[in-house]
Amino acid sequence: MEKQLTKLNIFSAKGIQMRTFHITWLMFFVCFFGWFGLAPLMPTIRAELHLTKAQIGNIIIASVGSTIIARLIIGKLCDTWGPRKTAVRLLLIGSLPVFFVGLAHSYTTFLMFRLAIGVIGASFVITQFHTSMMFAPNIKGTANAVTGGWGNLGGGVTNMVMPLIFAAIVGFGYTSAEAWRYAMIVPGTMMLVIAWLYYKYTKDTPNGNYDEIGYKTKSTKTDWSVLADWRIWALTMAYAMCFGMEVTFDNVASLHFVDNFHLSQSSAGFWAGIFGFMNIFARALGGIVSDKVGKKHGLRGKGLLLAGVLLLEGCGLVLFAQSGTLLIAIISMLSFALFLKMSNGATYGIVPFVNEKNVGLVSGIVGAGGNLGGMLFGFLFKSSAITYVQAFTYIGYTVMVVAAIVFVTRFYKQTANEEQPASGIAAAV
Repeated sequence: MEKQLTKLNIFSAKGIQMRTFHITWLMFFVCFFGWFGLAPLMPTIRAELHLTKAQIGNIIIASVGSTIIARLIIGKLCDTWGPRKTAVRLLLIGSLPVFFVGLAHSYTTFLMFRLAIGVIGASFVITQFHTSMMFAPNIKGTANAVTGGWGNLGGGVTNMVMPLIFAAIVGFGYTSAEAWRYAMIVPGTMMLVIAWLYYKYTKDTPNGNYDEIGYKTKSTKTDWSVLADWRIWALTMAYAMCFGMEVTFDNVASLHFVDNFHLSQSSAGFWAGIFGFMNIFARALGGIVSDKVGKKHGLRGKGLLLAGVLLLEGCGLVLFAQSGTLLIAIISMLSFALFLKMSNGATYGIVPFVNEKNVGLVSGIVGAGGNLGGMLFGFLFKSSAITYVQAFTYIGYTVMVVAAIVFVTRFYKQTANEEQPASGIAAAV
């Protein structure tokens, strides 16, 4: 009988656990590649569609807003359908707006397609859920952080690669207006390939798919009592500050570098991509440190770690906002990126343990919190009353406040057989 792995060998593809590990982060990577594929091309799209700052802000809000609802739904579907069927169906349906966004020729239609594409951001919940099924508690945080980090890497790689694809298409004689549209065929095709791999080579659990092993959820009724648990709200706020800032930065970085430092679209995409590329190790580092701290100091120690890296993220953001030169901007960006991505890993080093009876639902709620943060941050970048620099500054201070909230929240482990302790602020401090 297959069982959850207690060790993570990232260079292995043997066994259903490691095969699923690699395919699920690839699925996440490809979805993020498609989700943010338009972001580095926004200087061109802005000029062609004559978009205002407010309209670009609305597009950013739409791109992350739809994922909030999608993540809540996907978390529940993982519990009921199983992660394999959920992933395949999301990839197939989600590829449609990625393929067809090229049909947009106005602000309104582009906004609608951006809203639809945002649904594939829910792929994150599937990856975290599926990884949690394959690995034992002692390594779960690390495994989740690695799959999460490598999947998030798609948001950085797309910032680097899509301008190159765009330039290659222009090189074949197409106009800029045609090139950005044809470029989106690439991530759409990648999604179809991964859908086939996910269907053919993964299983829901180490013992087989839900329908093969007769797995049934204990209750078809959603246990919304988890919403009364303050710890989940603290994690949701934390994730809003780290992942919410990550998706926001992925969306605005190219425009910020073009407008503030007068870089070309390709150069701006490169530096925006470096931010995302740090996911190759930084989110995993957060999960690894979280697991090591957890062995010595339990969930309380993991919570203090999360508070610390959030605080450092906030400080780095403020420094980035005040950067007067490109060199200082890059250095400060790399610093806040490190702690931001470690915060992502540290958050999901806690998530699987706060309510083991509803891992999918809790993952969905916290994951949706990340996108809620991104959507709210979008309103700052939409405003004509404040600059991008001011928006980054305000967000930095907000992250510091949430770090303090996480610091005073007492995290404890709750197994599937335990009654939920009294919740609320009283249980949190």
